[in-house]
Amino acid sequence: MSDQSTETFDAVVIGAGFAGLYSLYRLRNLGLSVKVFEAGDGVGGTWYWNRYPGARCDVESMEYSYSFDPELEQEWVWPDKYSKQSDILRYANHVAERYDLLKDIQFETRIKSAFYDRDANTWTIETTEGQKVRAQYCIMAVGNLSTPRVPDFKGVDRFKGDWYHSGLWPKEEVDFSGKRVGIIGTGSTAIQIIPHVAQQAKHLTIFQRTANYSLPARNGPLPEDVRAAHKKKYRELREQAYFTPFGIAGYPPPEKGAIEATPEEREAKYHEKWAEGGTISYLFSYTDLLLSEESNKTASDFVRERIRDIVKDPATAELLCPNDHPIGTKRICLDSGYYETFNRDNVSLVDVRSAPIEEITPNGLRTTKEEFELDSLIFATGFDAMTGAILEMDVRTSDGADMKERWKDGPKTYLGIMVSGFPNMFVITGPGSPGVKSQMILSIEQHTDWITDCIENMRAKGINRAEAEADAEVKWVEHVNEVANSTLYPQANSWYVGANIPGKPRIFMPYVGGVEAYKKICDEVVEKGYEGISLSP
Repeated sequence: MSDQSTETFDAVVIGAGFAGLYSLYRLRNLGLSVKVFEAGDGVGGTWYWNRYPGARCDVESMEYSYSFDPELEQEWVWPDKYSKQSDILRYANHVAERYDLLKDIQFETRIKSAFYDRDANTWTIETTEGQKVRAQYCIMAVGNLSTPRVPDFKGVDRFKGDWYHSGLWPKEEVDFSGKRVGIIGTGSTAIQIIPHVAQQAKHLTIFQRTANYSLPARNGPLPEDVRAAHKKKYRELREQAYFTPFGIAGYPPPEKGAIEATPEEREAKYHEKWAEGGTISYLFSYTDLLLSEESNKTASDFVRERIRDIVKDPATAELLCPNDHPIGTKRICLDSGYYETFNRDNVSLVDVRSAPIEEITPNGLRTTKEEFELDSLIFATGFDAMTGAILEMDVRTSDGADMKERWKDGPKTYLGIMVSGFPNMFVITGPGSPGVKSQMILSIEQHTDWITDCIENMRAKGINRAEAEADAEVKWVEHVNEVANSTLYPQANSWYVGANIPGKPRIFMPYVGGVEAYKKICDEVVEKGYEGISLSP
């Protein structure tokens, strides 16, 4: 393949998830020739790979969708309040087919390297099979949670049973009936998996290092009148979403801080939100839950009390009560029957903080205290979030810029969209943007629109190269950290700071100033002639 003539395109897009699909749609509408590379054998990104039992979105279905075409949003029917993985994947495939996107996507192809030649002003993208293509623009649509943290436990290769990673789940259904199953992790993914596997397994042993807060989803079929009412106001709600912190409309903003309310008012408010279900609603109880430790404690304590109410065994309940971070500073999980599952006779919880896992044995797992015999193992051990997918590739330039070197102390970007020293490379919802702290598809659309508008502007003015200025990048990283440090977010050892990956530099990666503030900044950059970006012919 490497001997074949190198094809040339105007733009190459890496990834065919929601970001890649919309990038292809927008770039093609500008009249550009585009090639998309995707590692999977189908579109969908996160929703292609994460097909584990119980996989479901934690943003309501009517919000978690594209807004670029009013006809699309009116014709599509979401069956549930919170969509399951198969419905979201069906939607992604519908979009790809409806807009004839598949013809420009090459599947089952991983990218080995991306090399920018400054003299030629061209990116050369090379696949792991040796195929090369050239393009003026390189769009990184690789996703934030797309690099599974493969288990690094001693002895995994000797385990005689079957093991699975939640982010690399097989397409065929896995039956755990009659089996002794172990699951490592109690993060968002595990919280979705556990109730499903518990219903099948002979016995399910859950190995928990860190407890996480989970709120009830109150999921169910979406009533037709609710769906119709939302569709009637879709345009208005889409617009409103950009003027909210999380990019989700329909939640009345809180009017006061938690401590300003009486204890009785707070209790009533939290009960109301618990009954309603959902994470945004709960965080919108009061203005300062992510700013004040005293206020946050009231919200955290309430959830801990609900866990104690639900879980019958007091010792298990205490293990499940998070006590090392304020609620909301890690991703709040959303569940259907998670805490209730611990009341089943065939479910047990093991604290691996007090007795760490020593190794995977041929017949199970051993901690420093005891050995467990298992037929199957599930690793819900998370992802190398926000930077992993880009750093898996060898990204460098002819004048010596190397992405691995540039980000060795943590990712640095301008607006979460560009990296200084890497011209004409754009990152969708990268570190330094609100991506993972927002309704992802809204942030994907906002980023992609900004990028494609920039390219359109360049082409209209005969400009061939756009490059983030180093000073602007430094100021943006400082601003991202300044905003984070004004909140409670840095108090948590979360994947927001890379804490789940041994040796990964600790730096707070998302922009938590909110979608509204971020979009305003992005718009101002454009109004000031793409301030902070060097544009040259």
